[in-house]
Amino acid sequence: METKNDTTPIEKVFPDAEDFLPINGTDYIELYVGNAKQAAHFYKTAFGFQSLAYAGLSTGVKDRESYVLIQDKIRLVLTSPLKSGADIGKHIDKHGDGVKAVALFVDDAFSAFDETTKRGARPYFEPKTLSDDLGEVRMSGIHTYGETVHIFVERKNYNGIFLPGYQKWESHYNPTPIGLKYIDHMVGNVGWNEMNTWVKFYAEVMGFTQLISFDDKEISTDYTALMSKVMSNGNGRIKFPINEPAEGKKKSQIEEYLDFYEGAGVQHIAVATDNIIETVMALRDRGVDFLYVPDTYYEDVLDRVGEIDEDLKPLKELGILIDRDDEGYLLQIFTKPVNPRPTMFFEIIQRKGAKSFGKGNFKALFEAIEREQELRGTL
Repeated sequence: METKNDTTPIEKVFPDAEDFLPINGTDYIELYVGNAKQAAHFYKTAFGFQSLAYAGLSTGVKDRESYVLIQDKIRLVLTSPLKSGADIGKHIDKHGDGVKAVALFVDDAFSAFDETTKRGARPYFEPKTLSDDLGEVRMSGIHTYGETVHIFVERKNYNGIFLPGYQKWESHYNPTPIGLKYIDHMVGNVGWNEMNTWVKFYAEVMGFTQLISFDDKEISTDYTALMSKVMSNGNGRIKFPINEPAEGKKKSQIEEYLDFYEGAGVQHIAVATDNIIETVMALRDRGVDFLYVPDTYYEDVLDRVGEIDEDLKPLKELGILIDRDDEGYLLQIFTKPVNPRPTMFFEIIQRKGAKSFGKGNFKALFEAIEREQELRGTL
């Protein structure tokens, strides 16, 4: 069944979720970064985002500068401080560049705040209304794992470019988009024995349900392991896998993330495309680096996943992984970290019916990450 979702068609509803918090999709993702202007240039050049909106000194904002980028249904907000000693700068000093806010598009931001805080959410900011000549936006915010927050955005009475306080960002430089469509899912890394705490948070505070669970026997290599549970809201439009480390012979990728991010946070953002071959070729040509997958992966991959529509040759040349579930198959690939610290990265995913997350690729993926860890001297 197709819906009027601003992200992706939903083909089933997850009845286990008590959907007291209807969410229409991901409104935007805000990253705190050391240099928002340069980061915006990177995401435009490498990932094909377009200029949308700006806030800073010229709009009357004295403490920060924010550039808003857009590609189809994806909005990125890149924010830097304008003075030392500010909370934004402290966040960057501790974590490096990374995701601060995952904003969720809701029908009623005030109700979302009330429903979540009465169930135990810690407020980030109280409900407020922002307005200008183009209408009003109602917003509220709560804390989640680490220093990450969720912001509820209600914009049904607003006709502006982004939010009140932002002006249209005019730019002569707008490289061609590369086919990124929407946020498929976002993965959070949390500390030892914290996964179930945050699974409970999303279930009880936000009405999410658990879709899938992976233990350290399913997600492991000879050296490292992790555990993961995937949480989804009631209509399936928001999916948050949550990872925690597991005991292994050497330091896992989750431990490495926690060490360098200095706490829990968003590990990667999965963005969807309708043609992963074209998208990845464009990314590669624009300088984006991907994890290396050995040729041996492709020797028996079709025996495992069965027939696919694509020719295997370009998938092999680009290092794109393939997996299948009961409803179809998917194609996916992972960038190397996009920041100096080995923390946040991106996943490019194309779903051909599959609803899963590439379980059959975990071993190949984690071995690829381990090769990078070994080069960094952190394995």
